Amino acid sequence: MSEQVDVLVIGGGPVGAALARALSGHPVSVMVLEAKTSPASDPRVLALSHGSRLFLERIGAWQNVRNATPIETIHVSQKGGFGRTILRAEESGVPSLGHVAGYGEIHDALVEGLSPEVYVEGAKACEIDLSRGAVDFDYLGERRQICARLVVMAEGGKLVEQVEGIEVHRKDYGQWAVIGQVRTDRAHDNIAYERFTREGPVALLPFGEGFSLVWTATPEFAGALVEMEKGEFLQKLQDHFGSRAGRFVDCGKMSGFPLALRYCEPIVAERLALVGNAAQTLHPVSGQGLNLGLRDVAALSRSILDCRIEDIGLPGMLSAHAKSRRMDREGGIRFTDSLIRIFSNEIPLLDSGRGLGLAALDCLPPARKWFSRKMMFGLRPGRIL
Repeated sequence: MSEQVDVLVIGGGPVGAALARALSGHPVSVMVLEAKTSPASDPRVLALSHGSRLFLERIGAWQNVRNATPIETIHVSQKGGFGRTILRAEESGVPSLGHVAGYGEIHDALVEGLSPEVYVEGAKACEIDLSRGAVDFDYLGERRQICARLVVMAEGGKLVEQVEGIEVHRKDYGQWAVIGQVRTDRAHDNIAYERFTREGPVALLPFGEGFSLVWTATPEFAGALVEMEKGEFLQKLQDHFGSRAGRFVDCGKMSGFPLALRYCEPIVAERLALVGNAAQTLHPVSGQGLNLGLRDVAALSRSILDCRIEDIGLPGMLSAHAKSRRMDREGGIRFTDSLIRIFSNEIPLLDSGRGLGLAALDCLPPARKWFSRKMMFGLRPGRIL
């Protein structure tokens, strides 16, 4: 195992693996430290925007993503109020607005082709010394150290709290997400549904023959939903969501997790860059978490490849990278947080305003097209795609 690399990535999830994949084939040495060994099956289902698909195509990973379901239409509405809007891929001039795929399928497609010397499983980073670009990690029961020109944190955790000058901001939404697979009595026709309620949003993403469900609820109700018998759960979902997707007839096992906003400022420090969940963890309401993380990777990989090897990790390179990500990143955080504040509340007077906003968007094709493209490519796509 090498003791010196140009780029060291901490965290081998989809975002960290994507960075290694983007740098492979170039004269830049890279290593990924992944704490898990042969990761167990992950039940999560992820939404990839069309922009993310293009990036995965560019780094040679998309063709290996199995069983991805395209999203051709997105239906947005609010419960108990008028107004809705429908976003269509054909209106934006793209084959699909995005795709839905399993976490494992996306991860495996990105890791495929990375050697064991590049993607190191069972390596848990535990201490970092940025003045030397040194990271201590546990591997096969031994403490080891590796030095790098640039250390990239790609997953959330306490390691970032060791970094002087980076502040971690947190906001607890007081909500949980209940996730799992459901089926209705009609074909999904590649339509995704986002329904806002006063208790929180509910999303149905077309996946396989059914839907992937993300149901936002209070912690108490979420706990009850996870433990419910199938028949009772399906009836609760039907009552809450309505019948626009059909009658719910089956579901798999549900699981839940707490929702919070977490982001770091700044996203760079001495010989360090943060991407993905290490930089920001978002509410899943708009499905932007992974997509924002992949745009982090696209921009950072371009910054690395555009500079000389000896300049990787230097202040000038890192400050330019942080500046290039500011608009898109801050916009994504504010947009997602604003959706929760505007739609997930119990102020009746806001119902009409929300309905008018959805209705106005539905009546203005140019506005719908602009909105769709920002969801697909971010606020500042530039040349990263």
